[in-house]
Amino acid sequence: MRSFRGLLILLFSILLLSGCAHVERRTLETTAYCGCGQCCSWERGSWKFLKLDFWNTYYDAGPDKGKPYRGHTASGGEPRQPNPGLVSTDSLVHPWMIPPRIVLFPWLGLPHPGTIAADTKYYPFGTIMYVPGYGEGVVEDRGSAIKGSKRIDLYFNSHGKAQEWGRQKLPVKIEK
Repeated sequence: MRSFRGLLILLFSILLLSGCAHVERRTLETTAYCGCGQCCSWERGSWKFLKLDFWNTYYDAGPDKGKPYRGHTASGGEPRQPNPGLVSTDSLVHPWMIPPRIVLFPWLGLPHPGTIAADTKYYPFGTIMYVPGYGEGVVEDRGSAIKGSKRIDLYFNSHGKAQEWGRQKLPVKIEK
């Protein structure tokens, strides 16, 4: 009986320490994008309707030129910037944000990963990455300019934050 229990403990600890995912570290060139027309190649209104349908958005470049633009990622979801959650290092850096997060916006206390655009030949949808300075993200999109295994594009909520990020080469942890 003791040997069986010892064998179970040994097997459990091997499974726990080995993990299910393969973690890889690579230096990647990271760029940033947002949902604006400049970053995502869309414009308001169609020339077919003399731009009178200004509430609609259409692709203005690329293979989908003229088709409706809805703002979804290539995998079909809504793009989002990562949120570290209430219990994180961000709470240590900005402690004055803890009361508003708890009282006014309790759902903002829940952590969630951001959206990353990558070449899906190298990083399929669902690949988890940790980018220093950005946080955890999931590959949910692909960009027309994102080609190869050495480039990724990070989603930001505003064009200003995307421009502030710029272009950086960073060591990224990739979990496949």
